[in-house]
Amino acid sequence: MIPDRLEFLASPDLPPMQLAELFHAAGEQIYLVGGSVRDALLGRELEDFDFATSARPERIASLLSDWADVVYEVGAAFGTVAALKDGHTIEVTTFRKEIYRDDSRKPVVTFSDDIETDLSRRDFTVNAIALSLADLKAVDPHGGLPDIATRTLRTPLDPEVSFGDDPLRMLRLFRFRAMLGFEPDEEAVEAVAKMAGRIEIISAERIRDELSKLMVAPQPGEALGQIVDTGLADHFIPELPRLAMEQDPHHRHKDVLAHTFAVVDKATPDLTLRLAALFHDIGKPDTREYGPRGVTFHHHEVVGARMTRHRLRELRYPKEVVSDVGQLVFLHLRPHTLKLGWTDSAVRRYVRDAGDLLDKLNELVRCDVTTANRKREKAIQGGIDELEERIEALSEQEELDKLRPPINGNQVMDYLGLDPGPKVGEIMDLLLEKRIEEGPYSELDGFEMARNWALDAGMADPGEPPDVPVSSSEDA
Repeated sequence: MIPDRLEFLASPDLPPMQLAELFHAAGEQIYLVGGSVRDALLGRELEDFDFATSARPERIASLLSDWADVVYEVGAAFGTVAALKDGHTIEVTTFRKEIYRDDSRKPVVTFSDDIETDLSRRDFTVNAIALSLADLKAVDPHGGLPDIATRTLRTPLDPEVSFGDDPLRMLRLFRFRAMLGFEPDEEAVEAVAKMAGRIEIISAERIRDELSKLMVAPQPGEALGQIVDTGLADHFIPELPRLAMEQDPHHRHKDVLAHTFAVVDKATPDLTLRLAALFHDIGKPDTREYGPRGVTFHHHEVVGARMTRHRLRELRYPKEVVSDVGQLVFLHLRPHTLKLGWTDSAVRRYVRDAGDLLDKLNELVRCDVTTANRKREKAIQGGIDELEERIEALSEQEELDKLRPPINGNQVMDYLGLDPGPKVGEIMDLLLEKRIEEGPYSELDGFEMARNWALDAGMADPGEPPDVPVSSSEDA
């Protein structure tokens, strides 16, 4: 029998029991399986439910059509039909097994007729528990219940067989470690080290999705360390192992890699921020130099930003993620370059360059402080405090979130009789630079700057600018 704490799943008001009755009435077997059972046993909140059934995909879709609010058949070729019911996501999958061919990036799916075969082909024993809602009995042929109790990650079959079925499970092993805090079985870790290269047959998109889930887990650092130690990282994020190199003297960790993991763990579990933490020092191996004062990594943020964008594109991350993470890596040293205090122009430039990433950038800079030198740590954190205070103070005087010249490109073109092109861009850059360096100024001053540019360029005098207010753009 199942533990008392799972009896709520038998409620006729919840989708699991409703679905069980629906399929049983149609003569089909159906079980609650996988993460749904595991999370229920762990007391984690359940919003989605996964089921395994004897019914084939077309039969599943037919049974769900009159019961669910919405039915999705996009995964039917792999045996899965999804649905929405009363705000819950439901996935129902035909009993199956998945085998990868040596040269294939997609699983070859064959269906089975019993739950035991289905469970044997699942990734880990803690996910290979099925719950029969008809009699509230657990089907656990591989010892998943004891493994949940001991917080152990094992594969149902020999790990080389399980990882051979779907090599992405090697990365998932460490994702579950980070997400659940479970310890991977020694045999499973050894199998990853032996089979690491096999992950190269997996599509970049599937690897990206698994990595993203790992990166927003509570504490990804140790799991990332095992990904490096087993050689798995070499095959999809090869820049990471290269960070296991001599560290500069300002950090408490033995090398850049250990420092990186510490920064990741300190950061809020936001995907963009965590990826920036993972990549922020990625340029150090290529910029390392030795001098009288020891090792240096000049311009590693520039090199690192370029490397970051390349790697994230290879992993098929969306353009906005590539851009945002790359920009955070590029800017993460900016606050450390202003040791003499924050002038108004420096604050404006920092806010302009950070844009919508300002809060994430400030947090990344704080998380990057892992020095054992308390005095230095206090000085760095104090500098960031000063920066945030200057931003707040200047924001009260100016609209820093709208940092732009008082006139726009269309006004410049109308006044000077220019067509769209690089000349207009050059003028707008000058106007913006003045705004950053000197603060708000009037539209009249903006037109006067455009006029002077035209005269210096040998153009005809455009004459007096249009009648405009003398006040600054922020005051208008």
